[in-house]
Amino acid sequence: MKKWVASLLALVLVFSLTACGEANNANDLMKDVPAKAVDVLPDMDAGAAAAADFGVKLFQNSMEEGENTLISPLSVLYALAMTANGADGETLAQMEQVLGMDTENLNGYMRAYLDLLPEAKDYKLSLANSIWFKDDPNFAVEQSFLQTNADYYGAGAYKAAFDEATKNDINNWVKEHTDGMIPEILDEIPDEAVMYLVNALAFDAEWAEVYEEFQIRDGSFTTEAGVQQDVDMMHSEEHAYLEDDMATGFIKYYKDRKYAFAALLPNEGVSVSEYVSGLSGAHLQELLSNPQNVTVFASMPKFETEYGIEMSEVLQEMGMTDAFDWMTADFSRLGTYNVDGMNICINRVLHKTFISVSERGTRAGAATAVEMTAEGAMEIVDFKEVVLDRPFVYMLIDCETNLPFFIGTMMDVEAG
Repeated sequence: MKKWVASLLALVLVFSLTACGEANNANDLMKDVPAKAVDVLPDMDAGAAAAADFGVKLFQNSMEEGENTLISPLSVLYALAMTANGADGETLAQMEQVLGMDTENLNGYMRAYLDLLPEAKDYKLSLANSIWFKDDPNFAVEQSFLQTNADYYGAGAYKAAFDEATKNDINNWVKEHTDGMIPEILDEIPDEAVMYLVNALAFDAEWAEVYEEFQIRDGSFTTEAGVQQDVDMMHSEEHAYLEDDMATGFIKYYKDRKYAFAALLPNEGVSVSEYVSGLSGAHLQELLSNPQNVTVFASMPKFETEYGIEMSEVLQEMGMTDAFDWMTADFSRLGTYNVDGMNICINRVLHKTFISVSERGTRAGAATAVEMTAEGAMEIVDFKEVVLDRPFVYMLIDCETNLPFFIGTMMDVEAG
């Protein structure tokens, strides 16, 4: 799968009106689509379980053998959830099956999740959503679609010419809402593009206990191919130990324990791909929800990595097929394109990621654009040791739901 270099996480879902068949500034239509107050009382446990299951499956299908992988299931979920509000019929049924919830429950869960995000001076996970659509007389957007996404996702709505200025406007919006970590998400706007649904996600948090200088020492990391790499190894004492039949790990908390970094090191003789292939959302949530309260001498390398993947094949393999087929896709609740022989469908899904894990904390983020086209000293009695000196799985999780909003594999520290 093709890779791109970026400074944060980004996903682009590309919709096509395929016939297979102008202003320079965007027009803010939110004055015409004010968000309404909505009462949401979703089953947060059920929603988190569905989201975890979706995230694990997406991760499993996105992995590239022997290479660093990093995705944000949360960003992908927000993008697809907004998109699902425009789908109908079998297209909608397939999207709901893959996402694990019907749109009503999904909208409620995603809105409640957004409302409950904790934020303080030393940590934040922020999300923003927007919809951009082409000023084209042939393209009519359903007002109910915009209203639903305004109500549940706080999505702004912009009508634009879809020219170079629009590309710059969208990229600037993404840059602003990812704290500058993603300077751009679009390299071009195809002539056939009619809509972008954009999600931006930014995470920045300081460790509950920052690494001191004496805790950072020279170390080595060995890849699965046996290549040794010199690294700065960060050493700490944690108290949340993870273990299952095939791996050991630890949880290291950020300030106030609202968010955490979790790492899982497959046992000797077990490859990362073998371990990941056996995961499920339920197992992962159970593991993260029940860490053992035991001292862990934890060591991990400082690292920074970027990743990019085109996700259309991944989502189709997961069962979302009709949405990518111009002949079967049904996005009639989104809008219409009044040209004979043309229909709205998803054409491609681009995903970009970046994460930096250092002595002070972690920075990471996500941006999602939907492009629619025509076509962690007491006396220690018992202790464990986890040294991440070979390939491992890692996550950023919110400690309320134990939902991973980033999942990655570190296979090669030098790859970056």
